[in-house]
Amino acid sequence: MRTLLWMALALGAALAQKITPQGILINPVPTDLQVRVWVDKDPAKRGDAVYRIGEPIYIYVNVNQDAYVYLFNINADGKIDPILPNAYERNNLLRAGETRRFPPEGARYRYTITGPEGEDKILAVASRRPLSLGEILDVEANRVKVQGAEGLARALSIVIEPIPDRDWVTDVARYYVGRVATPPPVAAAVLVVDSRPSGAEVYLDGRLQGRTPLSLSVNPGRHEVELRLPGYRSYRVTVNPKPGDRVQIFAQLVAEVQEGTLVVDSSPSGAEVYVDGRLQGRTPLRMSLEAGRHEVRVAAPGYGEYRAQVEVRPGESVRLTVELVPVRATLELYVNAEARVFLDGQEVGVARGGYLRLEAPLGEHELTLVAPGYHTLVQTVRLSGNQVLRLTLSPL
Repeated sequence: MRTLLWMALALGAALAQKITPQGILINPVPTDLQVRVWVDKDPAKRGDAVYRIGEPIYIYVNVNQDAYVYLFNINADGKIDPILPNAYERNNLLRAGETRRFPPEGARYRYTITGPEGEDKILAVASRRPLSLGEILDVEANRVKVQGAEGLARALSIVIEPIPDRDWVTDVARYYVGRVATPPPVAAAVLVVDSRPSGAEVYLDGRLQGRTPLSLSVNPGRHEVELRLPGYRSYRVTVNPKPGDRVQIFAQLVAEVQEGTLVVDSSPSGAEVYVDGRLQGRTPLRMSLEAGRHEVRVAAPGYGEYRAQVEVRPGESVRLTVELVPVRATLELYVNAEARVFLDGQEVGVARGGYLRLEAPLGEHELTLVAPGYHTLVQTVRLSGNQVLRLTLSPL
């Protein structure tokens, strides 16, 4: 419906994936990348702006993230005019939050409405990656090589196919050309929102609307819906209903895992730390745990085991400092000579009067007795508790 008249030259390209009955390509997969296109007479995007033939028109586009943007004007008769990129505006990379106007201030070209009368659409395609539109757009000749909105949508769908679904998005601005006094009323769409558990807050385009279950009457077009419930992860979805559509939205909310921190130190260090029966590492140890009660066990060879119940609170830190107690046994030796006594190669005393009392860790040890005039005695002893041992040395 609108033809672009250049004082020199201009224009560019677009994209999308699911084709609507109106021949518009849209991305059915929710993405955090957003693009918004509008005309100077309709910044609120109501779709009711009217331009007379011969009037100038300005097109605006904005992105929320760095993206390559392609713009096409689809006239009422199916003719397609490129807007971005064009011979004078080849840089179609917009930065996050940037808004551009076409034609820009001081440009060597202008856009003028020439007809035919009817409804025109401006298609905006934003992609995190540049698109190869050589088969669709001839920038130098200011010409789109395909015909009609559906032809453009199908051609773009081929170009977009290799792009990940979350890396591109589209938007459409509508306006009227000629003597259309009053555009036809736009039928509302209905969003039916529910969740499990119910009672979640429902936000439509960032504004609280009520709690689930909830029915909302909305204008056709793109909307962001978010559900919030304390203790559960937020649920977000993008919908793009057509006039008269009834869209069902159901969210199975997922409980948030709340965590705290457990710090375990021990003397000696290097002790194994078990939480709820599972080995987590060795001291000193710092770990994140789900909030709640946990059983902690600290163990090291030759030491008594430490056990405790700890309560971990969300966002808080619990510290355990454990002093492990050596596990030892008493060994009483009775010998028929005043012998020097060695345990595991270390001298531990002299059996004066044929008697020595000593302490040693539980387990297996090598006991050696040395006395003048007697054969040296070497014997393995296993300590599993307090023990009395009577030994006889053989004279030389």
